[in-house]
Amino acid sequence: MVLALKIKGFSSITDDTTKLNKDTLFLKTAQNSHYFDMLDPKPSYITPLELISFWGINTLKVIGVTGTNGKTSVTAAIYSFLLDLDQKPALQGTRGFFAQEQRLEEKVMTTPSILETLHNMKMAQEHNCNYFIMEVSSHAIDQNRIEDISFALKVHTNVTRDHLDYHGSVEEYRRVKSLFFADETPKLLNKDDIKNISYNPINAQSYGVDEPATFKVQAFSLLDGITAGVKHMSEEATFYSPMIGLFNLFNLMAAIGSVVMLTGKKIEEVCEVVENFAGVAGRMEVVSTQPLVVVDFAHTDDGMYQVLDSIKDKDISVVFGAGGNRDKGKRPKMGAVAGRFAKRIYVTSDNPRDEIPEMILEEILIGLQGKDNVTATPNRRQAIEIALSQMQKDDILLILGKGDEDYQEIKGVKYPFDDRAIVRELLNIN
Repeated sequence: MVLALKIKGFSSITDDTTKLNKDTLFLKTAQNSHYFDMLDPKPSYITPLELISFWGINTLKVIGVTGTNGKTSVTAAIYSFLLDLDQKPALQGTRGFFAQEQRLEEKVMTTPSILETLHNMKMAQEHNCNYFIMEVSSHAIDQNRIEDISFALKVHTNVTRDHLDYHGSVEEYRRVKSLFFADETPKLLNKDDIKNISYNPINAQSYGVDEPATFKVQAFSLLDGITAGVKHMSEEATFYSPMIGLFNLFNLMAAIGSVVMLTGKKIEEVCEVVENFAGVAGRMEVVSTQPLVVVDFAHTDDGMYQVLDSIKDKDISVVFGAGGNRDKGKRPKMGAVAGRFAKRIYVTSDNPRDEIPEMILEEILIGLQGKDNVTATPNRRQAIEIALSQMQKDDILLILGKGDEDYQEIKGVKYPFDDRAIVRELLNIN
């Protein structure tokens, strides 16, 4: 990455050794230090800590959210709540980069390079923001793409099975996630998932539904949205959300707790703005009400479990697949989860990438052996069309895996494909 910014007598700054010239200052990071060491002669450089100081962005209150599922929804909810409470937040994540109510960039990596993050923090400050909310991936933690960032709050959603193609084992994945919570930074942890990480207890608070917690759900209903009574210390409050699903109750509690910790406001005041947040595109997004069709990003066995378990009182049909060039071990597990909850199952392609789609389907179907009403086709549009044609009254169709993605990646090419657009076209919804 090269930024055309005047800094210390240079006209630009880069973190890429192949983009260096006499007018470009080098940002030496944990990621590129190996390549820097091979350079001769050594270029003029600056460290992330020095850049943070030079740009004066250390006054921003940075909130980092990590977990297998929920990062996008929790960061978006924190952002929404802070806006409604007359704060000035910025948000960086998979949906793009936002400063206050303005979208400055389209979709980016979950956690981009440290140079891009620091540049976004600089832009956030130029837009008079006082909070910077960001998703933190396990890859970013492992590669130290968050080096020298001082967090005002670190938030844990959950840690299950994901990215084993990178980390190698669940134990290593959990170890890397736990590194984020090893210091004395204020942190908010999911008490119901606490067994899956280790953490420094200093400055730690928690939220929970079943387990005792600092922010505790006392009672809740999942009928027609989410209604919950919550308690924080001696204070009690109630909130309503149009979102659906038990996992979204956890996401909302993470956001409520975060905002209380950050602002010092009473929980009742924070709960009053919860209803204004309708959720994130592609996350339990209702595409049609008659018939009821919902699109969600869930792409792991745990993500599928959370979604399907949250609506298990309904007659469920589900369309899903698994991404190619990713953890193969989760594929039969995903099939088994679908078989546990769904009345009709349609196994299809997700983003097959460089793998043969039919081979991915076969690995998913291992977890569905002996199950009835299972249809398998690598053609995702066809799978959605068949599923819609077989829906019965009071059924709910879940289309999982891609959320708000507008492409399907096959052999290195991203072809236009949006689950929601396909549903609207097939149902003649304008």
